[in-house]
Amino acid sequence: MEKLHLLTYSLILCVVLSLALLSFIFCIIAEFKKLKVNDLMLDGKLCELPESAAFWFGIAALICFISAQIIGNMIILVGNPQNSKERRSCCQFKSPTIAGILLLISWINFGTSVILISTATSMNRRQLYGKGWLDGECYLVKNGVFVGAAVLVLVSLGCTFASAILTLREQYHVSAHENAKKVAFLNET
Repeated sequence: MEKLHLLTYSLILCVVLSLALLSFIFCIIAEFKKLKVNDLMLDGKLCELPESAAFWFGIAALICFISAQIIGNMIILVGNPQNSKERRSCCQFKSPTIAGILLLISWINFGTSVILISTATSMNRRQLYGKGWLDGECYLVKNGVFVGAAVLVLVSLGCTFASAILTLREQYHVSAHENAKKVAFLNET
């Protein structure tokens, strides 16, 4: 039964890895497809920018990254369904572990990268004359914003993976120890 759960968790982690890598790739593509100064059209003080393909790549990156983060954290939070309620309640107030710290770092990186990607993505949407992106002015994304977000996606993925592996490793170690106790008890009787 444990092998089935381990296989399930491995497949889910592969899905998380795939989604996060897709998000990374979409961010890199968006960096190359973003609006440039040459795309800016001026009419006196008014400016206009067309919609860029970076907008859609940014949306795709956000969808993949948010999905990867949620699914990856569900593995950690749900954990092994074979855990007893007693063990969960006795371990509820432990001091933060390495897995917990990595999870916190993952969420901080997640929040930062979502802000970067969503802001840069919205700047690549069409900006009409007089409307602009903010206060009627046109804005362009600086070089490296999407790449920086892509790096944060990888760091967040790494922290989520490390936290999931540490959590699952601890749970399976405890589960194996409990099974050994049961076998020893049955052998004694």
